Amino acid sequence: MLNKKECVAMLLAGGQGSRLYALTNKIAKPAVSYGAKYRIIDFPLSNCINSNIDTVGVLTQYQPLVLNEYIGNGQPWDLDRTFGGVHILPPYQGKNKTDWYRGTANAIFQNINFLKRYNPEYIIILSGDHIYKMDYSKMLDFHKEKNSEATIAVIEVPFKEASRFGIMNTGDDMRIKEFQEKPANPKSNKASMGIYIFNAEVLYKYLEEDDNDSTSQNDFGKNIIPKMLNDDIAMYAYPFSGYWKDVGTIDSLWEANMDLLGEDPNFNIFDKSWKIYSRNEAYPPQFLCEGSHIENSLITVGCYIEGEVINSLLSENVKIGKNAKIIDSILFDNVIVEEGAVIEYSIIADGVFIRKNARIGASKESGNKITVVGSSVTVDESCQVKSGEMIEKDVRK
Repeated sequence: MLNKKECVAMLLAGGQGSRLYALTNKIAKPAVSYGAKYRIIDFPLSNCINSNIDTVGVLTQYQPLVLNEYIGNGQPWDLDRTFGGVHILPPYQGKNKTDWYRGTANAIFQNINFLKRYNPEYIIILSGDHIYKMDYSKMLDFHKEKNSEATIAVIEVPFKEASRFGIMNTGDDMRIKEFQEKPANPKSNKASMGIYIFNAEVLYKYLEEDDNDSTSQNDFGKNIIPKMLNDDIAMYAYPFSGYWKDVGTIDSLWEANMDLLGEDPNFNIFDKSWKIYSRNEAYPPQFLCEGSHIENSLITVGCYIEGEVINSLLSENVKIGKNAKIIDSILFDNVIVEEGAVIEYSIIADGVFIRKNARIGASKESGNKITVVGSSVTVDESCQVKSGEMIEKDVRK
């Protein structure tokens, strides 16, 4: 095959999610809503495209209709490709038999032919029920640098919680020496995140052997990883230090949603350099910070409000800083208003940057004219734009 992909992602999205009870009676766990506008699966899909992985197989099984419809052709995540893109992979009837996916490893095994279509060097296995932002290309670079045959992403957890996870015990070079599945007395706090990178040919070999083993549970954590360790293949742990949450329970799903209201710099859905895409608009929902004040106003998606907005309209992705005031005004997309700035009776065009303590326009009640600031203009700190002015160039001190 002339065309090939360096790395193909396989996203496990077929689990029943029984610990989410009523929330997953009719839909698959990765299709559960999250963060006021997203679904859980938006995060691994967005991670893929942000990591330059453009070929993704989504393995579905339990209640797949909503999830299938949501993903569609993958266009919202830029995964509608003529070669590659996103593919829904349910169980199907083969020439000799049909079978449900019997475990995580069996699900991948049943789709080996899909993988071989793209002749990848590497395969990354992902879970569809985690909330996190991660650059998989960095993990792949680590995999290559170590000459690893299998790499497992790990995150350090408190020792008192380590018994809830699969734990990786490593040497100083991060080579994995031992894997403990939910140990009562963990030797390490490096918890598996359920994210694996394998050399493709190595993975094919172990999947085929696993399928021929009638005693296997066909699971990566219970069978594939321990077998690889027993065979002493080069297996390394990739350390991840950002935000990561397994949302497999009611409590953890609630906590992950509440985390969006905090100030954790590791999990900022407003970060333009790492967008979380969804079938809805690419911007996150509007966020009204503690201390903000809104009256009689229309606020659109992506807005981040720390100050005061009265009788105004804010378009997409507008940021209003602390103690800033927007009164009787219209702000177009991507406007940034820093702390202490005041805008009154004005129209502010796309991409305008209003620096700290600047003042634009004046009160409508005083008979003043509308002030207009054109696209991509910067108004410097503490500068003033008088009532009725039409600004097309930067305003500097």
